[in-house]
Amino acid sequence: MSLTHHYGPIFLQVERSILGRRWRARLDGSGESHSLALTQAYGLDDLLSRILVGRGVVSSDLESYLNPSLRTLLPNPATLQDMTRAVERLARALTSGEQVAVFGDYDVDGACSSALLIDYFRAAGGREPLLHIPDRIFEGYGPNIEAIQQLATQGASLLITVDCGTTSHEALAVARGLGMDVIVLDHHQAPQDLPDAVIVNPNRQDDLSGQGILCAAGVVFLALVALNRALEDLGWWDDERKAPDLLAALDLVALATVADVAPLTGLNRAFVVQGLKVLSNRHRVGLAALLAVSRLEGPLKAQHLGFALGPRINAGGRIGDASLGCRLLTINNSSEAERLAAQLDRLNLERREIEQCSVDEALALAEQRFMKTNRLSCLIVESDDWHPGVVGLIASRLKDRFNIPSFAFASKGNKLTGSGRSLSGVDIGRAVRNCVEAGVAEKGGGHAMAAGVTLDREQLGAFRDYLNDHLADAVDRSREEDALIIDGALTGRAVNIALLEKLNRAGPFGQGNPEPLFVLPNQQLLSVTVVGERHLRARLRSGDGATLDAMAFRAAEAPLGQALLKGIGGRFHVAARISSNHYQGRERPQTAIIDMAQVQN
Repeated sequence: MSLTHHYGPIFLQVERSILGRRWRARLDGSGESHSLALTQAYGLDDLLSRILVGRGVVSSDLESYLNPSLRTLLPNPATLQDMTRAVERLARALTSGEQVAVFGDYDVDGACSSALLIDYFRAAGGREPLLHIPDRIFEGYGPNIEAIQQLATQGASLLITVDCGTTSHEALAVARGLGMDVIVLDHHQAPQDLPDAVIVNPNRQDDLSGQGILCAAGVVFLALVALNRALEDLGWWDDERKAPDLLAALDLVALATVADVAPLTGLNRAFVVQGLKVLSNRHRVGLAALLAVSRLEGPLKAQHLGFALGPRINAGGRIGDASLGCRLLTINNSSEAERLAAQLDRLNLERREIEQCSVDEALALAEQRFMKTNRLSCLIVESDDWHPGVVGLIASRLKDRFNIPSFAFASKGNKLTGSGRSLSGVDIGRAVRNCVEAGVAEKGGGHAMAAGVTLDREQLGAFRDYLNDHLADAVDRSREEDALIIDGALTGRAVNIALLEKLNRAGPFGQGNPEPLFVLPNQQLLSVTVVGERHLRARLRSGDGATLDAMAFRAAEAPLGQALLKGIGGRFHVAARISSNHYQGRERPQTAIIDMAQVQN
């Protein structure tokens, strides 16, 4: 997708909404022209053309976007730095029956990446790999010396770290000293000085593959594609031993891609589109069990991966046994899968309760921070009472509420374990690495939008000052560019099944491929009802006479919810996202309110 994007004019003259945001049209004059050209040349619906052009699609991209294919988008794995060396070593280990150990991260990407390798070794006739997923609280992120020593005593001669390891100099040096070869399959931002290992990471500074958007599971998948070919060249496959069907593994790649918030563009988008098809077949016993406890109905969509399956798999790593997710993904026994899925579902409910209490406390702490200063570039809160497994969720809520990069820390003695979430254009992963190099953090790293960090308690003040100083310019630029980007206007009657069909053709949506946002102009707010503890249901009436129910999720105590409750009887422009909701076998549109603006008389 090569269309240079510039946003259009102020939408409906909304300079400042209820939430204090300017509304802008996604398409400028050039975008409008491109949209018209797509409509006329290919007979597309006008709204669909506008959505596609708004996501950078030009005529030459249209077929690959609407029908993404791995055949055309999958790169030669050898273009990734050190991939050939890694595959040669993997092939030697598999064909010789060598004991391999897989060390994965405790999140969804780590679980899926580990499961991909374990499934492959099983199917390809290799020896069952050892698995170690570190405990978030007691071991922390990445390879650690004690775990590596234990794997060595179990006979492992090849250590494969997935979704971690790129910065683990000391631990991997110990592995090498114990006689283990080390392969790192990762995607996190990398320093120039790398550990002594075979490191396949498209975000290495010397990697020219252009595949930096991949999550770790995507990197592992490319490695397995290359390994399949290498084993074929070695004559490993015969009448008894068939090459594993890697397309059947795309359910794991899709799940990891969405849950790790990787950009849904290019190859990643193809992974998710094809992976959702595989997942819909429910051939993987563990995921079928997890779908059942998640009570998902109808066709599976990317949002189900991010908001239903992902949190349940993550729950084990956050507040339970970190290996539960990977074990569920690799299990073949249906009754055991049902037991593990139910356990993860219970842990997820417990996690939500812990999270909500912690978020409430964090919001109060944040308000105190803002009372002390009106000049923050990074919001940092900490508590001795928070569970380390939910600090990333706390940071995400703070970032969304206050529109500022945010870190939340939990403590264990003198150690603080934190996680951060950022705004578009503010690279906190790089900032954290800089803090480590500057001596104001013990260890840490991540992505532009999310990072993890470990501090000594006495480092917290210096860490806060460093980020507040060094992120200031980027935060200012991000806020200047911040606006609610609107794809178009809809009447109430236009929110129907036909609209969902158009949106489905343009999806899946996610990071880097934003979900469309529409405005329902001049709506009369007829009523507002509290649903559950924190949601609101609003009834709207359009100028065309149509009435529409819309939800404001988790908004009852937020500024948006307060505006709704106080605005009954008034007229508003309503910014909303439209999605599909399946209930009792029926599909219907679901309207989620994102923002509002008072109609000016």
